[in-house]
Amino acid sequence: MEVEVPHHAADPMSRRVGVLVSVVGILLSVVTIASHRAHTQAVIERTKVNDDWSYYQAKKIRSNVYEVAATLLAELSSDAARSTGPIQKLNAARDKEIKDAASLQDEAHDQERQSDLEEERALRYDIGEGLLELGLVLCSLYFLARNTFFPIAGIVVSLAGIALGVVGYLLH
Repeated sequence: MEVEVPHHAADPMSRRVGVLVSVVGILLSVVTIASHRAHTQAVIERTKVNDDWSYYQAKKIRSNVYEVAATLLAELSSDAARSTGPIQKLNAARDKEIKDAASLQDEAHDQERQSDLEEERALRYDIGEGLLELGLVLCSLYFLARNTFFPIAGIVVSLAGIALGVVGYLLH
């Protein structure tokens, strides 16, 4: 007894949809990898921001310590002429720390902007990835329903996912 199994490969629409599913799958993998890399970069940038702000705080603390030391030395010194040199050194060190802190603050703000941009890129990739996954599922539904609505909807949704992936790539 012979069992006949329907062979859908003879259906030209099945072949086209199969190729479409493959292409969407490839694009999905590209956007997924880009998304993972963007998230990793966002974490790296956020770590740099935290490091910059920690260093800024250390500089501010040091400037305050030099200020307190200079004030104490001036107030507690019995010989003003003898304490003038050390007080000047403390004030110079304080001024250097204040200047360094201001520069670090600018760098931290710049780093924050870069971190925010990376997080925005990652979000674009994530949404693009989700849309491509949806497009892949919609295209695949053709094989169950044999309805051309599904690959058409899959193409539209996949194009939106590709567009978001491209926008994420262009954000630099």
